[in-house]
Amino acid sequence: MPPGSCWSPCVFPLLFVRITSLFSLLCSESLLPPPTHTRPSGCTVSTALCGEDFDFLCLFVCALQPPPALYGGRHTVTLIPGDGIGPELANHVCELFRFCCVPVDFEVVNVDSSMDSEEDINNAIMAIRRNGVALKGNIETNHNLPPSYKSRNNLLRTTLDLYANVMHCQSLPGVRTRHRNIDVMIIRENTEGEYSSLEHESVPGVVECLKIITKTKSLRIADYAFRTARAKGRGRVTAVHKANIMKLGDGLFLECCKEVASGYPDITFDSMIVDNTTMQLVSRPQQFDVMVMPNLYGNVVSNVCAGLVGGPGLVPGANYGEDYAVFETGTRNTGKSIANQNTANPTAMLLASCLLLDHLRLHAYARMIRRAILSTVTETRLHTADLGGQGSTSEVVRSVMKAVQSTGPLTLSI
Repeated sequence: MPPGSCWSPCVFPLLFVRITSLFSLLCSESLLPPPTHTRPSGCTVSTALCGEDFDFLCLFVCALQPPPALYGGRHTVTLIPGDGIGPELANHVCELFRFCCVPVDFEVVNVDSSMDSEEDINNAIMAIRRNGVALKGNIETNHNLPPSYKSRNNLLRTTLDLYANVMHCQSLPGVRTRHRNIDVMIIRENTEGEYSSLEHESVPGVVECLKIITKTKSLRIADYAFRTARAKGRGRVTAVHKANIMKLGDGLFLECCKEVASGYPDITFDSMIVDNTTMQLVSRPQQFDVMVMPNLYGNVVSNVCAGLVGGPGLVPGANYGEDYAVFETGTRNTGKSIANQNTANPTAMLLASCLLLDHLRLHAYARMIRRAILSTVTETRLHTADLGGQGSTSEVVRSVMKAVQSTGPLTLSI
């Protein structure tokens, strides 16, 4: 098992023996004639298996769906605790996964933002390439280092080509906000734009920053937005831009969005200038459905939307590429000022872990944990200080565990 793992107490030798015997039973000729039953998540096994063995095998077969589980049906996930409140929230995710017997082992990789060497972030990138998926806290950018040192968050996204940042901002019944019934998906291009880290001082006192917009990546993120809208049953995609001023850069992005939109006649397409977008969001956010935009605008708009639904402690985020996926809190806030005080809101990180489980196709666990989180927020209404409550981080996590326990034993019908 990888070092630094947190795992549920399972005995691997006995597990191996049991798996071997079950597969031997499945492969025997005596099982061929009987009809089969189909369980949720596409597990099909013979009626000759029943009861505990049936449930065990069904869960095991589901766990083997891609991404691959390398250790006896368990998935290995890279865990980057990050800075500020990241380490304590990461520990709570491990605690909750152990409590729920989630078949996930974490390979912990620490990244130190104070170091001027990139060895630690390179180790993290190597671990993600090995495991295919990661859960991370935000890594603080050290502004005392020379400009040649890139943000570690940005370096991770560009190196792994995590081109799509997705954040779903949705109103929660138990959280009081100015606006209700918000349900917006923000899709942000994650690898170019102003975050290309291409800047220099041409002469003393004059700095040039290059904003890179390419047709290939603009078409790619636009297509991702429309595919996501169609898959989620959403009817509108809005492209956010500043093409009235940046006629070439943002003009290219907007043209790419229009080109892709022509291939999705079932989805309404419109566009909006970024400054008007922020005004419309704070005045009438319900008009938006799916929003797609370049990198910097996505950073601004996602923070505005998070504030509209209750703040950074509630909204998870995901970064997707062709080969890898990294999950984190939506607004990438380190929360350094409240670190180690047991006051941080764990909701965003816990919900990010549910997105991770969905990505691993462990949907039953994801639904169980997500339902318990939402029960704590909306029904129990145990809130941390950022939501006007007096609950601590650990109290919220214990409440989630209690809600999980009240659902009874885990089954694939959850």
